[in-house]
Amino acid sequence: MKQGSFKVLSFAVCLILMAGIALSTAFGDEVTVRYESIMLEDFSSGTEHEWTVGSRTFRYDFTWALEASRFASNIDGVQYPRMAFADAFPMALYGLNREGKEIRSLGINGRFDRRGYNWIDIYPVSTETGEPFEIPIPGRVSHLDTWVWGSNLNYYMEVYLRDHNGVVHNLYLGNIGHQGWRNLRVQIPTNIRQSRRTVPRFTGLELVKFRIWTTPTERVDNFYIYIDHIKVLTDTFESLFDGDELADPDRVQEIWASAN
Repeated sequence: MKQGSFKVLSFAVCLILMAGIALSTAFGDEVTVRYESIMLEDFSSGTEHEWTVGSRTFRYDFTWALEASRFASNIDGVQYPRMAFADAFPMALYGLNREGKEIRSLGINGRFDRRGYNWIDIYPVSTETGEPFEIPIPGRVSHLDTWVWGSNLNYYMEVYLRDHNGVVHNLYLGNIGHQGWRNLRVQIPTNIRQSRRTVPRFTGLELVKFRIWTTPTERVDNFYIYIDHIKVLTDTFESLFDGDELADPDRVQEIWASAN
């Protein structure tokens, strides 16, 4: 090999190594993981929700509401869908509940005037304002799952997540054409970005809502669905560095609130 060609090759190798080091520095937290399971909602603990990740505790106060597409039934002044917090739960999680704990799930009673692609949205609302509330999910979410009781009707379910750019992604959670309780689970695609080069690196997702779809060949005159245990598996690892508290959004607000 000529000396000039060797120099060019050496220079190219150096550039590749430098790029690799830069990427490792920029996105190092994406290759080191600390998975934690976080319960977003169990429907048994009231409207106050709290979970701790690392040294931070997150507290939110919300409940749930329903909304349906245009052909939702109204019979004798009763507007469907109806919602109730039912004394029901999956035995796979709680057994027979011999200790007699108060365990609830979210019950939905739906009716539509005609078959088709009808939908019901199940979404969180702030107990303070009554407005829709999107649940912030700490870390980088790997999976989301929930337990659903079905009546063997050919319906299916989606979950809607908002990223830090404001884009809402709808993910297929599963078909609910089964009898009894079943765990539905979805892996969050890697093309939904949950981190960035600049600090704070976490750009967590927000849970917007769940949507249940009916299908044109299935009956919709009267049905019941129950939901329990909304949970995420999330990577909460973030590297510590000198001054990392200045990347904490709460700390930033505290500092600059009195700047004027």
